[in-house]
This record gives sequence, C-alpha cells and structure tokens, in this order.
Amino acid sequence: MLRSIDLGFIKIHILHHANEKPIYGVWIMEELERHGYKITPGTLYPMLHNMEEEGYLKSYEKVVEGKVRKYYEITPEGKKVLEEIKPKIRELVEEVL
Repeated sequence: MLRSIDLGFIKIHILHHANEKPIYGVWIMEELERHGYKITPGTLYPMLHNMEEEGYLKSYEKVVEGKVRKYYEITPEGKKVLEEIKPKIRELVEEVL
C-alpha cells in the first residue's frame, strides 16, 4: 500500500514542478530523491509517458551538450488537476498532522 501512496505523491510532485518550469527525467529523479523518494528510471519514465498520454503533461526535445533531452511541461488539464488536489492535500495534512 505504501508504494501506491508514494506513486501518487510522486505524480503530484511532478505536476507541481512541471507547473513551475519544464522538467526532465534526471532532474526530477534528483528532486524526488531530495524529498526522500527513491525512484528508478524504469518507474519514472513510464509514469511521465502515461501522464503525457493522459493529457497532464506535454513534452518536447532539446539538444543539450550534444544530447537530446526530453522536457515535460504541465498542460491546462494538468494545472486543473493540480489545483483540484491542493485543497484535498491541505485538508489531509491538517487532519493527519
């Protein structure tokens, strides 16, 4: 059960950070690790792909230091979901803590 809860929190983190600026896989993995989440590329990249397929993220590629890097940005639908979840997170935190 803990794993599925963590995956939900990770998705919220992804939406939050993609709302602030375009993100890419290695950066978000490092950011998540800073928050105590250990996620492998084999878990993260399918999650990003699924979030894009579901319409919450959109991606584009850019060459950085000779390598192609895939960036993700939040979509209007992703912003809507993020705004809808914030009050629920606030209520849960207040109740649990």
